[in-house]
Amino acid sequence: MSARDVYDARGFGGRQGAGRHPAVVVVDFIEGFTNPASALACDADAAVGATRQLLDAARAATVPVIFTTVCYADDDLERAAMFIAKAPALATLRPGSPWVEVDARLAPGAEEPVLVKLFASAFFGTQLDEMLREAGCDTVLVTGASTSGCVRATAVDALQYGYRVLVPREGVADRATDAHNGSLLDIDAKYGDVVSIAEAIAAVAAAVTEPEVSRP
Repeated sequence: MSARDVYDARGFGGRQGAGRHPAVVVVDFIEGFTNPASALACDADAAVGATRQLLDAARAATVPVIFTTVCYADDDLERAAMFIAKAPALATLRPGSPWVEVDARLAPGAEEPVLVKLFASAFFGTQLDEMLREAGCDTVLVTGASTSGCVRATAVDALQYGYRVLVPREGVADRATDAHNGSLLDIDAKYGDVVSIAEAIAAVAAAVTEPEVSRP
């Protein structure tokens, strides 16, 4: 029995669907993860291109877009010591380094925040949840790198904070094919909906961006 067959037999893999007020969260598509010269690089060119398509649609629909980067000042190296122990190359992500900059192909707009995080999830230790709630968002579309690391952790936390979760499969990248495919399978079974980039674009195009007015 395949993993998919097991999940299907056990009743996993239900659909959440997109809500009316989505946001796009671009997780760590930074030079340190997308530039082949970096020790931390993923094979991300196709995923960056797909994410750019999604961002174009989100910006046209005035859907919120939030980026994350990973960056360690001196004190942060101690706080994240156990995370860095698992991946020592993370210590190259230092203030002022080009590795911590968002990939120029995605170029955050003036109103699009770039949150600094120290660990895997875009929610942990950041203001992401507060920003999403202030914007009235009910759905998080997660793109970025890596699928098995920070994307997965962000998808799990988004679910736990009460958001619908969509992960466009073409918009995420990893260093290892097996980890990438296995994580997409698990996310789709347990934490969110893994969708095509076309479905993700349709979700932002259909967004309702004006605040809803309560009726008497």
